[in-house]
Amino acid sequence: MLGQLNKAARLGRPAPAARRAMRVRCAAVAAPTQQKLIALDFDGVVCDSVGESSLSAFKAAAILWPHIFETPAAESRKGELVEKMRAVRPVVETGYENIVQIRALYEGVSVDDMLSSWEHLLPAKMAEWGLQRGDMVELFGRVRDDWIAADLAGWLAPNRIYDGVADPVRTALAAHHVYIVTTKQAHYTEILLRDMAAVPFPADRIFSQTVSGRPKGEVLANLAAAHPGAAAKIFVEDKLSTLEKVAKDPSLSDWKLFLVDWGYNTPAERARAAAHPAITVVDKQQFVELLQP
Repeated sequence: MLGQLNKAARLGRPAPAARRAMRVRCAAVAAPTQQKLIALDFDGVVCDSVGESSLSAFKAAAILWPHIFETPAAESRKGELVEKMRAVRPVVETGYENIVQIRALYEGVSVDDMLSSWEHLLPAKMAEWGLQRGDMVELFGRVRDDWIAADLAGWLAPNRIYDGVADPVRTALAAHHVYIVTTKQAHYTEILLRDMAAVPFPADRIFSQTVSGRPKGEVLANLAAAHPGAAAKIFVEDKLSTLEKVAKDPSLSDWKLFLVDWGYNTPAERARAAAHPAITVVDKQQFVELLQP
């Protein structure tokens, strides 16, 4: 049934078989339980992937623009570019944007300008360089797939699971309804959880927006409909703008919203979140407490 609900949530409607099963089990599912419904972002909450995504972006850029990136000059600046990519990571929504970022940084766009104007800079650069979102998503995924196939250990190495996060996620998975809601492609998320965190996370509980482009709020609404008897609904993110969008949606008002104080956000964003009446900033210990049985 979870697989049907997962597919239905991606499409924005209940699957027929899921509707039948939900009618049969309605009384049992709707009854209040002690199980929480927990939705976790992945990059920036569970995993620090900026090293891998930056190197994958460099590889993809070398395919798109070999005259720029397959050169000694670009190779000599790789370390500098990766460091700048870490600094601008807070504005990234979806992985393919890293490819655009790395060329823009190479050509002289400053970190500060990228942080302050990425929502305008991204479409401008996409148009200037004749890029299409679908093509970029496919390229970024292909580069990663090729790297994984050729050297899984090498692909894993630039990633890291945040200290103190894997154990509470593993514990919560056994006690609550836990889902990953991410812009990362689902199979990369599954590999990282399995091979780096030792968390056997079910594939049908990982919701990826990379292909569908559906907002996280829509996924949360579908999850809430699938678990109406949940003791609490908890959404944990590192991206403040995502939480602000959810907070503005009256239909999602029963979700408790949390911004982690690690990951890809800035001190200014954490201060803004702390002042928001619907958002709570949490540290690692508070994160553990949220996920406890």
